[in-house]
Amino acid sequence: MPELAEAREAIVAAGQRLDRFGWVPATAGNISVRLRDGTVAITRSGGHKGFLDADGVIRVGLDGRSLREGDRPSAETGLHCGIYRRFPEAGAVLHGHSVPVTVLSRLAGESIRLEGYELLKAFPGLATHAAAVELPVFDNDQDIGRLQDAVETRWGGAASVLPGYLLRGHGIYVWGADMPQALMRLEAVEFMLRCELEARRLS
Repeated sequence: MPELAEAREAIVAAGQRLDRFGWVPATAGNISVRLRDGTVAITRSGGHKGFLDADGVIRVGLDGRSLREGDRPSAETGLHCGIYRRFPEAGAVLHGHSVPVTVLSRLAGESIRLEGYELLKAFPGLATHAAAVELPVFDNDQDIGRLQDAVETRWGGAASVLPGYLLRGHGIYVWGADMPQALMRLEAVEFMLRCELEARRLS
C-alpha cells in the first residue's frame, strides 16, 4: 500500500483520466486509495476531478471521518470505506457518472447481465469471454449508511463478490488491488455498458 504522497499522485492522475473519458462531469465522482497505515486517501467534496491537485485529496479513517479538522470528504466516503472494510485486498476505489451507467441503471432491475464479452476477463476468475456476470444495481439513497447496509446485505456471506456495482440513475463503483487494476476494471465495464446501450438503441 502507498504512502499519502504517492496516493495523491495516483488519485490526481486517475481524475484526469476519468475526466478525459467524460465519466466525472462537473463535481461528480470520487476516487480513493487505501494507505499503508490503514487509513484512506480520498477526494475532497465538491472538486472537479479533472482539475485535482494534492490539496484536493484528504485522509479519512475507515469509519469515513476526516483525520484533519476542516477537511470535508465526499458525502459518499462511507461507500468507499465499506468496500475497504469488506475486502482487505481492495487498494483503490473509483466512482464515476458516465452516460451508459446512468441510463442503463435507470432501465435495469436488480442487475445488468454482461455476457460473451472479451473484456469480462477484467474480472477475477474469468479467463474467457465464454462467461456471464450479473452486475448489481442498487436503488440510490441519500442516506449513505442505509445504502451501504443494502449493499452489504446483497454481498451477504458470498465467498466471491464482483468488484463493482451500479447506483440507479447515479453512477458506478469499481475497485481493485491498486489504482491500475481499478482503472482497468472500470474501463472494461464502461466499454461493455456502452456496447449494451448501443445494442438497445439499434434494436
